[in-house]
Amino acid sequence: MEAQKVDMFIMANGKFFESHQVAQIRERLIQMDDSKWGMIQTLQFKDPTTSLIISLLGGSLGIDRFMIGDTGLGVGKLLTCGGLGIWAIIDWFMIMGATREKNMSRLQQVLY
Repeated sequence: MEAQKVDMFIMANGKFFESHQVAQIRERLIQMDDSKWGMIQTLQFKDPTTSLIISLLGGSLGIDRFMIGDTGLGVGKLLTCGGLGIWAIIDWFMIMGATREKNMSRLQQVLY
């Protein structure tokens, strides 16, 4: 894979991943077979900032967890009104990391 293509991908999508994972992603993309590049470019990643905003506005209903694909946690938050508000507040600090982890797992499904 061309390093220039990979660097453009990293510049466009780096915010969707944890900063310590970016170098690992870059190396893996450079080693990747060119046939997978089309699938990589079509991946849709969730924006961690959007997740935080949704968590602030609708976190007690579990909307933030439903959005990133954590259906079980979303149902749990919905049924408990965000753990009586406590779980919702905790998620304000954790949802961006959870979103980045979901993005990483989505990318790894294509890479490996």
